[in-house]
Amino acid sequence: MPAIINFLQQTGFYMFGQDGNWKCLIMIAVSFVLLYLAIVKGFEPLLLLPIAFGMLCTNLPGADMFHEILFAGGHVHWDLFGGAPITQEFLTEMSEAGVADAVLAPWAVGSTVSLGLLDVLYLGVKLGIYPCLIFMGVGTMTDFGPLIANPKSLLLGAAAQLGIFMTYVGTQLLGFTSQESSSIGIIGGADGPTAIFVTSRLAPELLGSIAVAAYSYMALVPVIQPPIMKALTTKEERKIVMKPLRQVSKKEKIIFPIMITVFVALLVPSAAPLIACLMLGNLFKESGVVERLQKTAGNELMNIITIFLALSVGCTTSANTFLNTRTLFIIVLGLIAFSFGTAAGVLCGKVMYKLTGGQGNPLIGS
Repeated sequence: MPAIINFLQQTGFYMFGQDGNWKCLIMIAVSFVLLYLAIVKGFEPLLLLPIAFGMLCTNLPGADMFHEILFAGGHVHWDLFGGAPITQEFLTEMSEAGVADAVLAPWAVGSTVSLGLLDVLYLGVKLGIYPCLIFMGVGTMTDFGPLIANPKSLLLGAAAQLGIFMTYVGTQLLGFTSQESSSIGIIGGADGPTAIFVTSRLAPELLGSIAVAAYSYMALVPVIQPPIMKALTTKEERKIVMKPLRQVSKKEKIIFPIMITVFVALLVPSAAPLIACLMLGNLFKESGVVERLQKTAGNELMNIITIFLALSVGCTTSANTFLNTRTLFIIVLGLIAFSFGTAAGVLCGKVMYKLTGGQGNPLIGS
């Protein structure tokens, strides 16, 4: 009988009854909703499905697949990865750094961390590896020809970043730090890897909330954008058929990624890893001499990294850090950033429509 009782007490079913673990049930329910949206509704399934499954895994009591303490305070604690015991000095330092008590409470002085699968996979996010490799794959599938042929369309992309800056200012008024505000505002850029890259650098404790918000809104583009586009344009403007752009030469397409890499890396060095990988992938495509590398980066490698990235991001959405009012603020502010980005792009499109004598369709601003 004692053996049976001991076995039952080690099961996750028993652990649900312990203090605080009821929150895990809520997160598991949220993961089921996201799985439903990905599988049944088809909302960004390539990303939403593994993110939701990672959320499910990290909130199963006793599974120990991800340990937040290894990354407490926004840093990788390599000594704990190596099996070093947790010290009182470490717990005190993390507490003073603002790490939630729920993260530190389960760990006693002298205990060690038994690495889980997701602990290891998450290093690729924390070290900024996965987002960059994703961008390399994206580059192999991107045609910059329309931008080269019509450089003024760059202004549309710039205008669409307004949501980022408006949200940044708004979050500062709500008491978020500048690093947290930057991470929340980047949701308005409507680009998952960029949001993950920026957040992993500036506010890793918000990574789960921001990633879920960013990818959810990207999945809901057909729901969020049309009302905004319709409200800001007339029926006549939406009917405009634009003229075909000039044919861009192969030479231009080869020079473009090299030129952009040099210019952006010198202008904004912190963006160099992302932009370099994006442009390397594009150079694979446009050069035409490394077909095997292009196919690998755009298919096999990108698919593998997508699994690792999404699963790792999902694992950060533990009940201890996800269920709070800040998460709700992030989700709402992310929607504002996304919506204002769309609106600003469309309004810039309307300005270009006027300046070109009605030749440009404002909807391309979205």
